Amino acid sequence: MAKVETNLIHQGKEFNETKSVVTPIFQTATYFASDDLDEYIKAATETKFPEFYHRHGNPTNSQVASVVADLEKTEDALVLATGMAAISAAILSVVKAGDHIVAQHAHYSGAKLFFNEFLINYGITISFVDQVDNESFEKAIQKNTKLIYIETPSNPNLELTDLEFIGKLGKEKAIITMVDNTFASPINQNPADFGIDVIVHSATKYLGGHSDLTAGIVCGTKDFIHKVWRKSLVLGASLSPFDSWLLLRGLRTLSLRVRQINENALQFATWLEQQAFVKSVIYVGLPSHPQHSLAQKQMKGFTGMICIELAGSENEGFEKAQSILKNLKIFANAASLGGVESLIVHPASMWGSHHSAQQKQISGITKGMLRISIGIEHIDDLIGDFEQAVSS
Repeated sequence: MAKVETNLIHQGKEFNETKSVVTPIFQTATYFASDDLDEYIKAATETKFPEFYHRHGNPTNSQVASVVADLEKTEDALVLATGMAAISAAILSVVKAGDHIVAQHAHYSGAKLFFNEFLINYGITISFVDQVDNESFEKAIQKNTKLIYIETPSNPNLELTDLEFIGKLGKEKAIITMVDNTFASPINQNPADFGIDVIVHSATKYLGGHSDLTAGIVCGTKDFIHKVWRKSLVLGASLSPFDSWLLLRGLRTLSLRVRQINENALQFATWLEQQAFVKSVIYVGLPSHPQHSLAQKQMKGFTGMICIELAGSENEGFEKAQSILKNLKIFANAASLGGVESLIVHPASMWGSHHSAQQKQISGITKGMLRISIGIEHIDDLIGDFEQAVSS
């Protein structure tokens, strides 16, 4: 069996039927013109058929799905237009009116909005629990619970959920388990190893890696991916041919990028812990993280995501955060994460309209918090940029 780095380049080559070394962009909406009615019916009805109509499938989408399914150790995968398309289509393939979901307090803001402003309007109830407390998940289960939805590490507070516990709980209770694995990436964490049924990604982040596309991926069994594909046909969330090609290109260097990002982030987090302007550093790779032992158990690397709480009162922390953001030159104050470039955001400002004061408190979002996504720049330059920004 080939190693990850080799599969990232060669997996799914059967979907490139040309003689080109680099998979071409199949820039067409409709692929299939045939006088053979049986062939046409097969193309129109087969799951993810790559050469019928773009909403049904695309050769490059199929190759990307093959690569990521192999990475996540699942039978199949489906590529969609955004991370939220993947999350929503996957969840809607599990639940219907009258069903119940157990989720955690800390989630990506888009997913939280989907729970609070979409699903509840369609008769689906959600219980939010503390992700670091295993028992809270079990206590929240009801007779009509169909899904346990988790995210680990969580956005933005970098708390961990025990994958092995959730996997076993789902199997014992016959409940589908689903995890957003975006923050970790398949290089650092494989939830399928712990019995998780479905893995979703915002491929915009680490998988694409260059901040030049939006995409989402759902990974699971062939039967489940068929259900998600059926949902995607009516939701219309197909990934464009060009973005699919960009994603395939980005995947080729995923292992190399994540390895460098992991190394940079650990060094940067270690440096931050020694700085007087920082009250606390939240990084799962540091021994000071309260769940570091769990991170060591279920992760192979600790990602490029760091949160810091600035020293002083909350208002002093807010003022210092604004000053740092204004003076940074290498770090860009911009949304998203997981790219080759280092980014930084102020979560309380970015998600201010998405979270109530109580929700922000529960999720650990304060005015003095900064979320950092470390890239592949030289670590000395990243540290130097922060030093000059703090002293300016």
